[in-house]
Amino acid sequence: MTTRRSALAAALAGVLAVTTLAACGGSGSAAAAGDQVKELRYQGNVGAVTLAELAADLGYLSDVKLTWIGNTISGPQDIQAATTGDTDFGGAFNGAIVKLASSGAPITAVVGYYGVDDVNFNGFYVLDDSPIKSARDLIGKKIGVNTLGAHSEAITKTYLAKEGLTDEEIKQVELIVVPPVNTEQSLRAKQIDVAALGGTLRDKALERGGIHPLYTDYDLLGKFTAGSYIFRDDFIRKNPDTVKTFVAGVGKAIEWSRATPREEVIAKLQEIISKRGREEDDSQTKFWKSYGVAGKGGVIEEREFSTWIEWLDRAGELKKDIKATDIYSNDYNSFATGGAA
Repeated sequence: MTTRRSALAAALAGVLAVTTLAACGGSGSAAAAGDQVKELRYQGNVGAVTLAELAADLGYLSDVKLTWIGNTISGPQDIQAATTGDTDFGGAFNGAIVKLASSGAPITAVVGYYGVDDVNFNGFYVLDDSPIKSARDLIGKKIGVNTLGAHSEAITKTYLAKEGLTDEEIKQVELIVVPPVNTEQSLRAKQIDVAALGGTLRDKALERGGIHPLYTDYDLLGKFTAGSYIFRDDFIRKNPDTVKTFVAGVGKAIEWSRATPREEVIAKLQEIISKRGREEDDSQTKFWKSYGVAGKGGVIEEREFSTWIEWLDRAGELKKDIKATDIYSNDYNSFATGGAA
């Protein structure tokens, strides 16, 4: 894990060097509407439909087009790709956005895109015959997560600290990166001791039985928006209308998913996966219940960043002092400014 963190730090240093130069070279004034980018490059998720993709299919992005360049299982990687300019926007756990911003990356979170509620949450599951019954039993054990430095790591460390483990004991709980589609199999094969499972993959695993949660993010923190889409600051300055269109579209897709009968949402997700022709298994979509976004239209609340700023500051993981309002903005969200319904 140390090697991975070192590699990530080195990569981030390169990211920041590139983006600092890009930011310095950008124009401080917004571009004319006709000059703005209308094609947004992005990364998707195998067998799933992101809110941005749903917005595009529903026609909510107007003249803005999405161009898929590949898939990712890592929020930190996704926002780093946007920071370097390999993509135009990315999404990640808000704590990962805080860490990147505190390192000097010129980025702004503009709309929430996933969250936690009573039907859409991340659980950390053990086999029914597992000897692991408490946080202390996790010392020396392996937890399978989708990526390091993001949602699952923050929730796990929050749980361990809340249950009274010391910093030294917490370091002895090993987080192992496992692709989400393989996490359940790895748990059942006993290659890992605990599996981080969320959304439809969680429900598929529960349907097969033999597992139960040791802890969940909903039990720990209740309902909250957990992750946001970000753009580079120079991109926002040059393309403000495009960003507004994107944010409004994502917000409308969130509200469409809330107001539409679940069966119709699932049918739409399956239709989108079928149309894009990537030879994906769409079976997890039948378990869809919610995107979990707390704020109307993805409007971001300060606590959704300040919670993780405080946590990361206590852990000594912030490169510099930073405020929540330095990281996010609702200025591009018409649901916050009264322009959408």
